[in-house]
Amino acid sequence: MQILIYGAGNLILSDEGFGVHFVRHLEKNYEVPENVELYDGGTLGIMVHFKFEEADKVILVDVVATQGEPGDIFRYEREDIMLKKIPVKMSPHQIGLQEMLLLSEMRDAPKPDLTFYGIIAQSLDPGDQLTPPLEAGLEKVAGLVVEELKSVGVELKRKNA
Repeated sequence: MQILIYGAGNLILSDEGFGVHFVRHLEKNYEVPENVELYDGGTLGIMVHFKFEEADKVILVDVVATQGEPGDIFRYEREDIMLKKIPVKMSPHQIGLQEMLLLSEMRDAPKPDLTFYGIIAQSLDPGDQLTPPLEAGLEKVAGLVVEELKSVGVELKRKNA
């Protein structure tokens, strides 16, 4: 099983960069098996839709605009995204996740198992640091991803543990 952990975001807009910070957090703190690819998707959007098509399972991590408090984490699956139950745009200047998935469907590409972990941002102001609630969210989301992968027989181990 080929697994893609895709972090989306813009590193110069503080919390908007959460997904990229998350991928870096995993790289720094976890041993990742060969069948798991950590991918900094940045703000590339539709330009990297092929990454979704190459994987059997995709875990996408980004900020989400929904009701709640900064640092609240939400889990969505493909059906939630395609039914437009959530307002998912990975950033203001790129095509959204729904459009990327529809493009793959139009190309008759395989449909990977897809999970989206969204965290509510506190600030989208210019800056390269996460706010405290999102900094704390890095390990919380990591724990959720580790458990999700464990449920399909894949183990991410903490380094130096």
